[in-house]
Amino acid sequence: MVSNKNLEIELQELFKQKRYSEIVFEITTKTSESERSAGLFNLLGISRITDNRKDKNIVSLAVEDFKKGYLLEKESVTGIDSLSNFVISSVLLRDLGNNSVDFDEIISFYKNSEKICLNHRGINVAMTMVYRRLNDYQGVLFHYERLIKIKNFGIRDLCSYGYWRCFDKNWKQKDFFDYGKFLDKNLPEYNEKDLVPLSKEKNNKTRIGFLSSDIKGGHSIIYFLKTILSNYDKNKFEIFLFLNQTQEDQTTKEFIELVDKSININRIRDIQTINNIREQNIDIMIDLMGYTSTNRIELFKNRIAKIQILWMGYCNTSGLKNMDYIISDRNLIYPEEEKFYAEKVIFLNSIWNCHCGLDTKIEYYDPPFNKNRYITFGSFNNFDKITPGVIEVWSKILKSLKNSRLILKSAKEIHTNKRIKKLFEKNGIKDSVIFLDRKDEKEDHLNAYKEIDIALDTFPYNGVTTSFESIWMGVPVITLAGYNFNSRCGESINKNLNIEYLIAKNENEYVTKALDLSNNPNKYLDLRKEIFEKALKSPLFDGKNYSKNFFQSLEDLNN
Repeated sequence: MVSNKNLEIELQELFKQKRYSEIVFEITTKTSESERSAGLFNLLGISRITDNRKDKNIVSLAVEDFKKGYLLEKESVTGIDSLSNFVISSVLLRDLGNNSVDFDEIISFYKNSEKICLNHRGINVAMTMVYRRLNDYQGVLFHYERLIKIKNFGIRDLCSYGYWRCFDKNWKQKDFFDYGKFLDKNLPEYNEKDLVPLSKEKNNKTRIGFLSSDIKGGHSIIYFLKTILSNYDKNKFEIFLFLNQTQEDQTTKEFIELVDKSININRIRDIQTINNIREQNIDIMIDLMGYTSTNRIELFKNRIAKIQILWMGYCNTSGLKNMDYIISDRNLIYPEEEKFYAEKVIFLNSIWNCHCGLDTKIEYYDPPFNKNRYITFGSFNNFDKITPGVIEVWSKILKSLKNSRLILKSAKEIHTNKRIKKLFEKNGIKDSVIFLDRKDEKEDHLNAYKEIDIALDTFPYNGVTTSFESIWMGVPVITLAGYNFNSRCGESINKNLNIEYLIAKNENEYVTKALDLSNNPNKYLDLRKEIFEKALKSPLFDGKNYSKNFFQSLEDLNN
């Protein structure tokens, strides 16, 4: 039998040659499980998974290899590498649909080895993946902060950290501004000699580009982008859609038909993409992603258009010197706060965003209260917005109202549902929270709102799409006014609906308003009817007027 050491040297040569299947064969035929070192287990797992990332059975075997490698050498470099790979492959396995993955075991392993893991990039990145799937923003932030502290971070790490700070009510607008400047300094800046010069040639029509990774079915951004793409003057504007996504579905195709030209820039390296976009002579480029996960913010660092604007996907400052403007309204950014935005603010006349509407008629229907005789609250926001602080406030409401219920949309991760349930139980709520199965069909999703009397907005990161949907379905949305753009979206929506009663100034008032509305049926029913009457007449769904204002604002910039 060849020694582990000699075998490892032999196999490393095969690894360099990317002969992964041979490595698997050599290890599994020349060694027994008891004879394998942590290094061999780690190498075996990597070789199994490299070419088989979508094969659930193979990934499952790799997970076990990494686990055994870690348990053999918990305190060695190889052991920690195995732990890192164990976590990453476990997350992958869970994403492939294996519900048996135990996130509690993963966290326990990490805690047991935490002291020697603190400065290990791989394990910190891996743990952010775990906590992201658990929608635990505090866990995510902890590990991104470790990466920043040890100065071993990538662009995506920095962007993700800024994004997840949106769920932390302790961060104020100045904190976002200061962090944005830090991020800007760490983005790659290319030598202008290597870049195509920005054209000074005047276009016959104003060329507007939109950059997004999310032009696909089911993503909330499409309902707002469709508003303006369906209502632009083709004699004045030429619209370009830059797609940063690997897959294009029917929705993508529909959006491509709405614009003059579409270009997919996915997997094209930055410097080439910058040059490709510069060659299109874009007058105004609008970033629809900001810090969100699949962003290309480094392109804007190196200026890809004469004017660069941030809108929609990320509701806060980018921090970039080269991001010229951010689209907002006067409910979201106050005059004294403009200094904490790297961008100049474009204030639209009414609301910063407008929904194209949904394929169902707005028709009054009896709320569930009339049948149940108790109030059913609801929130269909992503679970990452439902923080422990939000749960604490919602629990106060539920405890104060006998027989009241709260409907939440089930998370994709069963572990997340368990975590949310435990947090409610910690606050004395056991049987009042209902987890509704996720609905793939839009009609089923909208019909779920018919089970809700009052929608509860999340904070400090407000809902947007869910609030528009609620109002479309006649469901009032109680929101908590915050301290910056993303924490005032609910405020802007309700002000533009002309129902300011639903806006709370603090957590106590938020609870009081929920109780007041619940304990006064006539007041509640009158409010529902008022929402039905006002919705379509409001700026929330007035696509034509919104688009006119939107494009006029852009035209003014370009002239």
